[in-house]
Amino acid sequence: MSRLRVVLEMIKFEHTVFALPFAFLGAFLAARGFPGWEVSFWILLAMIGARSSAMAMNRLADQAFDALNPRTRLRALPQGQVSATFVILFIVLSSALFFISAWMLNPLAFLLSPLALFIIFAYSYTKRFTSWSHLFLGLSLAIAPVGGWIATRGTLELQPFVIAVAVMFWVGGFDIIYACQDFEFDRRTGLKSLPVRFGIRNALYISIFFHLLMIASLLWALYLFKLSLISFIGMAIVAAALIYEHNLVKPDDLSKVNAAFFTLNGVISIVLLLFVGLDLCLFV
Repeated sequence: MSRLRVVLEMIKFEHTVFALPFAFLGAFLAARGFPGWEVSFWILLAMIGARSSAMAMNRLADQAFDALNPRTRLRALPQGQVSATFVILFIVLSSALFFISAWMLNPLAFLLSPLALFIIFAYSYTKRFTSWSHLFLGLSLAIAPVGGWIATRGTLELQPFVIAVAVMFWVGGFDIIYACQDFEFDRRTGLKSLPVRFGIRNALYISIFFHLLMIASLLWALYLFKLSLISFIGMAIVAAALIYEHNLVKPDDLSKVNAAFFTLNGVISIVLLLFVGLDLCLFV
């Protein structure tokens, strides 16, 4: 149990809040309201399983780099607080939880579950060969709203991909900000990122552009799903949070990156789900 607690801290279990609201957003949009307690329960377990296995895989894949990076060398694996064998067992069990939950939802969810897991596992290795790994991380989380839609309807349709595009650019944008912390380390060790390729200042401009694309995609989604004013109010709050996020981080001052990355982005995903969910339940 002590090792399990270490692993849960290692994978930042509480940061499931980034993707989970978007999975439920996809489910709410598919159902045009609350998708039901049973579907919601299995979506919750599926997201916990997928996200936990993906983060543990990321820590396992990066353990050699984490041991060298001053920012990450105190993590559990480099410090020997938990073994690689235990982390692998955790990945297997978390993946099993994901597959079982997908099976309980519907046949299509189960059929596509290996592809989803492959994508989120593959992200951990993209920093080795492409500077655009931020968008691949975005793709990993963009699966969430599509998965929520499939979990509810049991069909694959085009509508949830508009939300997926928004999630991809949202995550890609804030991951660029987070990657600025490791600019010197990544450049020295040969890891690739947009800050390394274009410099921190230009990378932050690309982050702003990604978030503008996110806002455009969300506005398209609100129109596509014929949502009311309450959803647009939520959208306005999201836009204000993104503006504040970018005001916190400067090319010559990265001291507030954690506030921009963790706090604000957790708020963004929850606000969007609350406002759109309320809209769908009360006014649609």
